Amino acid sequence: MGSSVALEDVGQKIPLEDMQFHRGTIADLLGRQQLSFPGAQPVSFARSHFAELQRTDYYLCEKTDGIRCLLYLTAFLGTPEGDIEAQFLIDRKNDYYYVPRDALHLPRQGDLAGYHTGTLLDGELVRQNSEDGSSKLVYLIFDGLCLDGQKITHRPLDIRLGKIRAFVYEPWHAFAKQYPDDAGAQPFQLQLKKMELPYGTEMMFRDILPKLPHGNDGLIFTCKTTPYVAGTDPHILKWKPPHENTIDFRLQLGPFPMDEDEDGVYEDWDAKPEIELLVNHGDQGGYQRHANLVLTDAEWEAIKGMGQQIDGRIIECFRDPDTGSWRPKIEPDGTPRYRDDKREANHISTVRSVIESINDAVTEQDLIANSGKIRETWKQREAEAKAKQRRDHEKRQYEADQAKRRQAEAARQRQQAMEQDVDDGPTYD
Repeated sequence: MGSSVALEDVGQKIPLEDMQFHRGTIADLLGRQQLSFPGAQPVSFARSHFAELQRTDYYLCEKTDGIRCLLYLTAFLGTPEGDIEAQFLIDRKNDYYYVPRDALHLPRQGDLAGYHTGTLLDGELVRQNSEDGSSKLVYLIFDGLCLDGQKITHRPLDIRLGKIRAFVYEPWHAFAKQYPDDAGAQPFQLQLKKMELPYGTEMMFRDILPKLPHGNDGLIFTCKTTPYVAGTDPHILKWKPPHENTIDFRLQLGPFPMDEDEDGVYEDWDAKPEIELLVNHGDQGGYQRHANLVLTDAEWEAIKGMGQQIDGRIIECFRDPDTGSWRPKIEPDGTPRYRDDKREANHISTVRSVIESINDAVTEQDLIANSGKIRETWKQREAEAKAKQRRDHEKRQYEADQAKRRQAEAARQRQQAMEQDVDDGPTYD
């Protein structure tokens, strides 16, 4: 499902020189030295994370099977036509795609003609299907990094989401309601991803996931109280069903089978070759072999039929639970899911995390079974927070009452002093 959305269909990839300018601008907004992709990345859910969900407040949402990208709202300043509203989609390769001019409008709060500058949102571009057979592109917002030139990454998640709702989504929603034809003609619509409480897993599996208008491949737990972190964030937990736990490898073609005829021995370029799966070990380790990719004959024929480059490409794979071999994630048309939205394969740390999650085999039933304890500890923290608020309120009220008493006592003493001064005044016969 995710590969059915292409950023090239929404925007135009800009030249590297222009990318570097915008990368620098965003780095300045965020107070970063690096020009790399500033988005947060989750870790795979393991059994040890159940204790984390009991200790700390998390939000729960579905894991959309779309294209993860940042939405950058800015402006071209000082053009011959004045300042011009501009938007860019930024993929995980850190490539920038310019949304055509006047195709998208995101107004400011209380000013439908105004627009945002220096705003950076995090979300997922996904195709949603309607019951009547129609479909539309939607940008599902699940976080925010900057708002009109102000960094908000240091704020907790609930505050970040509240600001994005009030200052970005609700103004756009008001615009869409007042000008439905204009909003409907935009390349994609805006929605806020719905956050649930972390113990609502049974409800998610029973009521929400089956009714989604788009693809889904798991759940995301995001800590409510921690800041937004660029790169791998241990407080964003990605759970997938065992068959959806995947790794993005880099492909490397090996030798093709040898064949022989009257002309001699030669490599059979039509036959299925050995294909190695490489893992990213970072700047020092480079790419190293992890395993061979196992393909069926039909899958190899489908790959050949695509007529596309194979060597060096990023491919999404799962581990077969019966054989332990690594197999390609297959699209509905029978072709493998290439991750062309990514420049690099998964780092070895991510690979180890995913394999740990596969070996742990945290199932849907495990999540539901642990939801009671997660709810109990959430409610306990909630009660403690309310009790603290009540104590703080009572303390403030007591201090205010004490201040009033001191003020009243000081006023009484001043009045007594004034009366004493009158009594001690001179007398005349």
